[in-house]
Amino acid sequence: MPGTVKHRHEFSAGAAAEKLRNAMKGFGTDEDTIINVLGNHTCQQRLEIVKAYKTAYGKDLLDDLKSELRGDFEEVCLALLTPLRKLDAEQLHQAVSGAGTDETTIIEVLATKTNAEIEEIKAVYKKEYEKNLEDDLCGDTSGYFRRLLISLLAAGREEDKSVDKKRAKEDAQKFFDAGEARWGTDEAEINAILCLRSRSQLKETFHEFEKISGKSVEDSIRAECSGTLQEGYLAIVETTKDIEGYFARRLHECFAGLGTNDSHLIRIIVSRCEIDMDEIAHAYKSKYGKKLSDELKSECGGDYLKMLLALVTPQE
Repeated sequence: MPGTVKHRHEFSAGAAAEKLRNAMKGFGTDEDTIINVLGNHTCQQRLEIVKAYKTAYGKDLLDDLKSELRGDFEEVCLALLTPLRKLDAEQLHQAVSGAGTDETTIIEVLATKTNAEIEEIKAVYKKEYEKNLEDDLCGDTSGYFRRLLISLLAAGREEDKSVDKKRAKEDAQKFFDAGEARWGTDEAEINAILCLRSRSQLKETFHEFEKISGKSVEDSIRAECSGTLQEGYLAIVETTKDIEGYFARRLHECFAGLGTNDSHLIRIIVSRCEIDMDEIAHAYKSKYGKKLSDELKSECGGDYLKMLLALVTPQE
């Protein structure tokens, strides 16, 4: 899965740090240089630049950028200089802080991560906030949606790549019996299948479910569940079947409604630019008939737009 941001083999963290220092020295700020440096190196290289900057100048690069930049451009630059799992932990903390809960962020972060990534997020969260992530999420959620989050946080999804077709048929029947074939829904049974089985096993289960029920598993979930629980179940299904399509939809949602959800937009682009951003952009064009870059141009502006375009445009 091609990302848009590539590892630079000709790379000097010290030289990059010097460019950033010069871009912020004196009167005014050279934003184009900042975009060029931060938008053209991988996360690991950017973190090396942070270290080189502190070593060379005895100052924190993030603090200097905060003093020079403002608004969404500042936010995307700081996100680029944050280790990815720390960025996830920060986003989850923001999702449960203050008035209301951002369930969409919680679902997106947890439903798209491997077991190892979830364990790392939990460890970073504990270090940063001196609280358990599970405790904070449980305090802000309830019912079967809370159970779903606890299941995902357990990071116990099977990781065997092989597919057991007999088991897939059995699970598909259980899934059918838990929803379509009964009055009411057995959410616990659905939860167990969606959170425990490997992604490759789930794909086969979904295929078998369609043969049994004559409808997609997504349609069944929409008929049987509602609200955040439905959103969570559908995210697991969608990221299993087509993760690039899932993120294309999430990006499209960032542009919907009044104004742009820049916090979500930044998180998705920064976290996926090294993994599959090019594929996400193709999925976006296929789904919505517009180029992602054109959508960004119509919704964003200035240096913020330039940075986002640097991250979504495939690099040589």
